[in-house]
Amino acid sequence: MKPLAFFSLAFLFLAGDASSQAPPPSPKVQPKLEPIAETKLIMQGLASANFKGLERLLSDAPKDDRAWAFARGQALLIAETGNLLMIRPPRNQGESSWFDRAADMRSKATQLAKTLTLKDFNASRAEFVNLANSCNRCHQAFRVPVQIEPFADAGNQP
Repeated sequence: MKPLAFFSLAFLFLAGDASSQAPPPSPKVQPKLEPIAETKLIMQGLASANFKGLERLLSDAPKDDRAWAFARGQALLIAETGNLLMIRPPRNQGESSWFDRAADMRSKATQLAKTLTLKDFNASRAEFVNLANSCNRCHQAFRVPVQIEPFADAGNQP
């Protein structure tokens, strides 16, 4: 065997051996979920802003695929807001109800997003109203003086 071939084979053997002796993976690090913004800011900046945007988009049937996709994105941002609310439970009693209401909001917004994917205008408007009702139930439970009336400005309830 030629010396170069011998060293090539030896190198491949040793390189293969070295890769099989890689260090064991480090234990998974679980990040700590911690709220940064105040709950009121989350509600104003995410939930309300996206809700109002959806309301505008659903006042008439979205005109094209891009508008339907944008509406779906806004619904999903509201659903994610439910997740953000879950890491902000109240400091007093009501934690269980808080989790139930936030999960309900997330569920209703997710269902709205699924309906928007189907591009069904009437069903999307109905799911939008279901989402608003979910928000209102939470506001009532926690005595938040905000009542959401979907499509009130347009005067045409679904």
